[in-house]
This record gives sequence, structure tokens and C-alpha cells, in this order.
Amino acid sequence: MSEQRRDRAGEPLPEVPEYAERVLEATEHIPPGRVMTYGDVAEWLGEGGPRQVGRVMSLYGAAVPWWRVVRSDGALLPGHELRALGHYRDEGTPLREAARSADGHLPRLDMKRARWDGSGGGASGVLGGEAAHT
Repeated sequence: MSEQRRDRAGEPLPEVPEYAERVLEATEHIPPGRVMTYGDVAEWLGEGGPRQVGRVMSLYGAAVPWWRVVRSDGALLPGHELRALGHYRDEGTPLREAARSADGHLPRLDMKRARWDGSGGGASGVLGGEAAHT
């Protein structure tokens, strides 16, 4: 029998649902400098959809590289833009500079170059063993 996980104050952590565990595990296998959309993760898992993956990430994603699961338009996560941008720059994630007219002048992810299809890196077993999706 495994010991129950506890937070920093010693309080028991809530049980993480099996689907959430799968989303978090997939997120951990996205290589540095690459991203998958919420829909990509759901497609790889063969279950749920972008909203379900987004909900998992909002509730449980703090302990995994959350900045690697993104919106399909490449916009940075509202409220977390600067933290995410720091991670993207540290990892060399391809970015598109913002137009001068853009609100806050924040760049977007260059989705054509940054998007990961789940192939390589031995993650295929974790991501369902499917062929790389397009």
C-alpha cells in the first residue's frame, strides 16, 4: 500500500483522477522548446477534448511543465504570460514577435516550428503508442 501524498503543510493531497494523471504524464514528455495544444494532448490520449485537458492543467498542472501545453493560436496563457515567456526563452521555444499594435507587445508561439507531434524521444509508449499525428 502506497503512502498518501501530502502538501508542504502535511495535509493530505486530493486524489488525482486517472485521466488527469495521463494528461500530466503526457505533458512531462513534451521536449523542452516544443509545445502541444490542449487538443493535441486529448487526441494523443484518445479521450476528452481541449477543455478537459485545460481543466486538468488548471487544477493539477503546476508540478509539470505547464507552459508546454498551449492554445492552438499560439497566444500566451492569460495571467501567466511573463512566467511562460521566461520558460520559452530559456528553452529556446520558437516565438513570433508581436506587432507594435498588439496589446502588451507580447510575442506568440511560432506554432509551425514549436508544435511537437509526439514522435521520437521514446514517449510513444506514454502517449498511446500511436503513429505521429499531423
